[in-house]
Amino acid sequence: MNGWRFALSRRWFGYLALVVLFAVACTMLSMWQLARRDEARARIAQVENNWESAPRPIDEVLPTLDSFNADDTWVSVELEGEYLADDELLARGRPFSGQPGFEQLVPFLLDGGTAIVVDRGWLPVGNEQDAPDSVPPAPEGRVTVVVRLKAGEPTVAGRSAPEGQIATIHLPTIAAILEQPTYTAAYGLLVSEDPAVPRPAATPKPAADEGSHLSYAFQWLVFGIMAFVGLGWAVRQEYRIRNADDPEERARAEKRRAKVAARRPSDAEVEDALLDQR
Repeated sequence: MNGWRFALSRRWFGYLALVVLFAVACTMLSMWQLARRDEARARIAQVENNWESAPRPIDEVLPTLDSFNADDTWVSVELEGEYLADDELLARGRPFSGQPGFEQLVPFLLDGGTAIVVDRGWLPVGNEQDAPDSVPPAPEGRVTVVVRLKAGEPTVAGRSAPEGQIATIHLPTIAAILEQPTYTAAYGLLVSEDPAVPRPAATPKPAADEGSHLSYAFQWLVFGIMAFVGLGWAVRQEYRIRNADDPEERARAEKRRAKVAARRPSDAEVEDALLDQR
């Protein structure tokens, strides 16, 4: 036991404290990754529950023009009224399946006199790159529309757009252009129109991917355990150095060297391997 007394020194207690702190940090990071996984799973469950939900009245989901509950993302609502085709806008910088493009935004005037922005879908860039080659017109006259709700986007400093386009789907900006009561917290992604007409590519259902948070959580736990293993190895190595002259330690060292030598190939085996490769 006296040979291990060095491990009770202040130096090794300091190393132990560092390892404990590192292990605590790894545990906290692991718990953080598990929390992020729970958030991802909650988002996936929200999509699954809301994506195929039956359309609800818009007043029930959006009681005021500037209110929107994030839990209602992807909830379907049914609208009746007409498109304001003259106020159509294109949201630029919208990649889809690796291709750049635009999203067609057409305000929809409800029977009650308020407007909501409807995203009719995605269009690829055209030959001129700064606009689609063609934009399918929204149906004229009275239309029944089903949309899935999504929160509006913030503005991005330094991003601009030419006339008839916007850099982000910032609903207050669109409301200022329309100059009439407009929903400014959420807009609708088109599901269906009646009467139906050609439309841009529909927005796909978000992928159910919870990410690599679970594997990262396990990795952080493994790092914390490995820190203690490394500390034990370091203590053992110093013990062997300090007790190199001890007969019992010399015997154990000889056994270790013998095992290593037994695992090494002989010169003849190495030569045979080289000949086989040739």
